Amino acid sequence: MKVTFLGHAVVLIEGKKNIIIDPFISGNPVCPVKLEDLPKIDYILVTHGHGDHLGDAVEIAKKNDATVISNYEICHYLGKKGVKTHAMHIGGSYLFDFGRVKMTPAVHGSGILDGDSMIYGGNPAGFLITLERKKIYHAGDTGLTREMELLGEENVDVAFLPIGGNFVMDVEDAVRATAMIKPKKVVPMHYGTWELIFADVELFKKKVTEMSVECVILEPGESLEL
Repeated sequence: MKVTFLGHAVVLIEGKKNIIIDPFISGNPVCPVKLEDLPKIDYILVTHGHGDHLGDAVEIAKKNDATVISNYEICHYLGKKGVKTHAMHIGGSYLFDFGRVKMTPAVHGSGILDGDSMIYGGNPAGFLITLERKKIYHAGDTGLTREMELLGEENVDVAFLPIGGNFVMDVEDAVRATAMIKPKKVVPMHYGTWELIFADVELFKKKVTEMSVECVILEPGESLEL
């Protein structure tokens, strides 16, 4: 199974099914690919409704006849646009044909900007994905929460954690999150896309390495094998 970081919070999982998380491709200043470069996508996971995460979900879903997995409110919004959806909520899990998805708590916003209006986008979330005997945790956008301690019981293989501060955890809080989650590997994300979310990724790596957690810094377009 190949897991590719495409910048910001975009993660592409290529296995028996192809899954993309938070598909902010168009307008993403650090994304190295265009929409037409993506492989066939079977599922799209959206953590919350902000434009840098909902991104190109509609176009990708329609082009690939893909199913969007997100909260009920986002799925309702996308359903009106002719997109196939599977609605979930925090704490819920479901066994798909590729594996199991559980929605986990996140502390953030989720409004969907539609023209001059802000549509209610439900509660933001993360995803714990179990597939091909591996567990991947994508935190979405979030601050530090005590609920992350429960993930420490899940034997997570790789955790994608935001570290950019301002809107999400900063380096120090992401280090604390890593200590609670106890993943085998941690990949920092949601930093450096814009100056506002600059973070010292090498400091993050140093601190989590001291906790005996492998930190994998992926440049946009780089992959790891699970």
